[in-house]
Amino acid sequence: MARFQAIVTCEGAESAINDLTQFRDFRLRERFPALGDLIPADHLDTVSMAHALEFAALGLQAQAGCPVTFSRTAQAVEAGIYQVVVEYTSKKLAVWPFERAEQLVLPPSTTRPFDLDAILKELRDLDEDIRLGPSTGAIVSAAMARGIPYRRLTQGSLVQFGWGSKQKRIQAAETCYTSAIAESIAQDKELTKNLLHAAGVAVPLGRPVKDADDAWAAAQEIGLPVVVKPRDGNQGKGISVNLTGEEQIKKAFTLAEEFRDDILVEKYLPGHDYRLLVIGDKLIAAARRDPPLVTGDGVHTVRQLVELVNKDPRRSDGHATSLTKIRFDEIALARLAQQGLDADSVPPRGSRVILRNNANLSTGGTATDVTDDVHPELAACAVAAAQTVGLDICGIDVVCDTMLKPLEDSRRRHCRSQRRPRPAHAP
Repeated sequence: MARFQAIVTCEGAESAINDLTQFRDFRLRERFPALGDLIPADHLDTVSMAHALEFAALGLQAQAGCPVTFSRTAQAVEAGIYQVVVEYTSKKLAVWPFERAEQLVLPPSTTRPFDLDAILKELRDLDEDIRLGPSTGAIVSAAMARGIPYRRLTQGSLVQFGWGSKQKRIQAAETCYTSAIAESIAQDKELTKNLLHAAGVAVPLGRPVKDADDAWAAAQEIGLPVVVKPRDGNQGKGISVNLTGEEQIKKAFTLAEEFRDDILVEKYLPGHDYRLLVIGDKLIAAARRDPPLVTGDGVHTVRQLVELVNKDPRRSDGHATSLTKIRFDEIALARLAQQGLDADSVPPRGSRVILRNNANLSTGGTATDVTDDVHPELAACAVAAAQTVGLDICGIDVVCDTMLKPLEDSRRRHCRSQRRPRPAHAP
């Protein structure tokens, strides 16, 4: 985190805000109630407008979900001049909160209307656009904990650690040691599957298809149910699973085609969805991924339950946070229909309503750490898969009954490499 410094000059009564009745009544109670919590009423006579600006700049960021906690205001040698310091997450967010805070604390006659909800949304969207993603952020946090200096080279995910000849660079979860050839292989699901199969790693049956009719033909060849997905894709985009009918499969092909031209149809294998993180020649972490779902309370509709879940501050529309908001799209509505429900249904108390079959975090799924449960032989299989592709950092998707047994002991098994592990699998 970095800190922005401003020099603020207060004149006359602005050295203490207790005399500013309009500020106390209008600003604290109506415009930004959270500011009133930061400035105790019994301290108004000792708090300057500079302090109010500090609290507003920090409070706006905090209300928008920015991970900032530090701010200070100190009076300079000359009376009425203050030094204000507020933490920020990115350079683009250094001045912006101060400008909005100034709109808040200045008299209404000198500012335009203060729309708190719109300003918080604007700040939240800006923060998500420029904040390091969860994977990169986790690596940077680990480096900081070890005293390793870093700097962000772009507004994207390119980060440098250390200086001079010893420096190393990462981009998202890729390092300066990541092979370009391995990266290209991992982007091609069919090629990856062929290599893993040749190395003795269990993979699902399936093949590329050229159109919706061919997708249905492939599904009949390999046996229902099936999975339809882009050949080169990530984050669960365009993936439909557990498909059993011709109409479902053809519709899934159309959906996948929106993301890529090359589409795969593979055998669907039931079981729990796990993601294993391999770094070098070691299994570092594992997580069980659960699909997006809500739990009925007998009162709220499915739509309302999704809205309540999406209020979790850990969820956002993009990928800047550890979890993503549950999408209420055609796939979710189709999954509800399979359960005899729709968006306005009121599920019984305690019932689990699944909104998607795939468990990707990027589509609203959740993850539970199961690192300590991974059987040594299963861990060795994951390492072999990563080394077969040639990746130094690799996420391995496994579908099986349990992590406590080798894959060979499970009737349901499925393994494939992913070039970018999700941050939930960080140690």
